[in-house]
Amino acid sequence: MADIKQQFEELLLAYSKSQSSLSEFVEARSKLETQYQENKIVHEELEGLDETAKIYKMTGPVLMPQDYSEAKMNVSKRMEFIQGEIKRVEEKLETTQKDMETIRGKLLQVRSQLQG
Repeated sequence: MADIKQQFEELLLAYSKSQSSLSEFVEARSKLETQYQENKIVHEELEGLDETAKIYKMTGPVLMPQDYSEAKMNVSKRMEFIQGEIKRVEEKLETTQKDMETIRGKLLQVRSQLQG
């Protein structure tokens, strides 16, 4: 009976850790989505400009001139990177949710053993 109680407590701890990880991944996903939307807006703004427009990039406290094609390429690459990160976080979210379901099933089994 002591082994079953210990197993139950270990499963509860694992479930709690998974919930914490899940929350972190949801928060990370939200931040990445915000960054993606911000970059999408910048990309759309760049699309509306012609190649002779003066573009500046904030580098620390200084505005530095930047070439139109370089700015457009940087924003596109940033968007690709963020999309990759979103995909990676979503995979971790999915894995963590599956792990939680597995742990939940084990918890129910152990709880029935404790009650039985």
